[in-house]
Formats: sequence, structure tokens, C-alpha cells
Amino acid sequence: MRIDKFLSNHGIGSRKDVKALIKKKQVTVNDIVIKKSDMHIDENVDVVKVNDQVIKHQPFVYIMLHKPQGVVSATEDRDQTVIDLIQGYEHYDLHPVGRLDKNTEGLLILTNDGQFTHNVLSPKKHVDKTYIATIDGIVTDKTIEQFKVGVTLDDGYETMPAMLKILSTGETTSQIEIIIQEGKFHQIKRMFIAVGMKVTYLKRTHMGQLALDPSLALGEYRLLTDEELKLVTQNSTS
Repeated sequence: MRIDKFLSNHGIGSRKDVKALIKKKQVTVNDIVIKKSDMHIDENVDVVKVNDQVIKHQPFVYIMLHKPQGVVSATEDRDQTVIDLIQGYEHYDLHPVGRLDKNTEGLLILTNDGQFTHNVLSPKKHVDKTYIATIDGIVTDKTIEQFKVGVTLDDGYETMPAMLKILSTGETTSQIEIIIQEGKFHQIKRMFIAVGMKVTYLKRTHMGQLALDPSLALGEYRLLTDEELKLVTQNSTS
């Protein structure tokens, strides 16, 4: 790979910016100052530094986003997308791992690793997705049992069993936690409609055992660690 492509792909700047850094003798390969921006390197072996800072080869990135309401979980749309929120990673071909409805908040992972996405979303994997929600209606033990065996959606689809937990109830509303292993269109909202209730607020808090970082405000994001990546496919119900 050319050194200017390598550095621009890792967020150092445009190829023009990289060329300027090389001209200023601020780029080294294996501790040797380089003079040409078209020099080829082995990104898996050579040690590249900019101002003595090692630039590690990152073929894949994994980003945790605290998705706000009003943003579409897509790569392109006429409305604002989750990709539009991510700055500094334009050189990666990012996509969301699954989706959250436009008016749903919470944990969303973005990556350029298609195999990781497949592993998380494959029906055979049955990865838990945990949500908290406000329900217009009173959730009871009967509702918990209905969700435990699965409910029939408006199109006739029979959902997989879901784990429902009552967090609190008021006069006309309920706060609940729900764990599902599917991702049908508006699934949780449609599940509650099927039992005569309405979701008025929905937030995803976990994927597998990976929890949304509480320090991330709505719209904020950060890279996932290697250990956090492993948690995604480790179910909270296992």
C-alpha cells in the first residue's frame, strides 16, 4: 500500500495533507525518514510513525454510538443518518450493525466489518437485544407470560419468546425491560400493539452483554475495545 493512502485511510488527513507532512520530514517508516508520498509499505509489518507517534494498521473499526431520536439507521437517506453523526472515520465504509427505528434511542454499533455484522445478526446466533420502554398501558404477569411464549404480529408473524420484566407501574403507564433475539420492523412496538398497549418511549441498552456506555451523551460515540467486542455475542440470558 502507498504510504499516503495508508495514512489518509487512518485519519491523518487528505493525501495532500500527508504529502505536506512528508515534505516536513515528519513521517518515518521503520525509523527512516521518507521523502516520497508514493512509497509502498507493508502495512502489516512496517512501523509507520507521524511525529514519532506509531500509526497502527486498523483494517476494521467498531464504534459504539448512543443513537438519538430522529436519526435513521442507514448509510444513506434523505433524512439525517447515523453515518452523518460519525466524524473522523469517513475513510472507512461504515454501516450500522442492524438498525434502531428512527424514534428509538440507545446502543448502536457501526463498523466496516461485514463478517462481524453477519455473526451478530444471523438468526442462528440468537444475540440478545435488551431495551427499556415506557408503555401506555398496565403490563401484568399475564403480559409477561404472553411474551414468554411469543405473540402474533399484525402480519401474522409469530415472534420468538421474549423476556419481559416490569420495572414500575403507574396509574396508566408501565416501565419495562424487554429482551428479544430478533429485529423485525418495529417489532417491540408491534408486540405491545398485539396485546392492546402502546410503546411511547424505547431505548436499547445492551447487545449481548455489551452495555451502552453511560458516559456517552445522545449522539456521542467511541471505539469499542477488543474485550467489549467479545461481549456482543455473549448473551445476558445464557
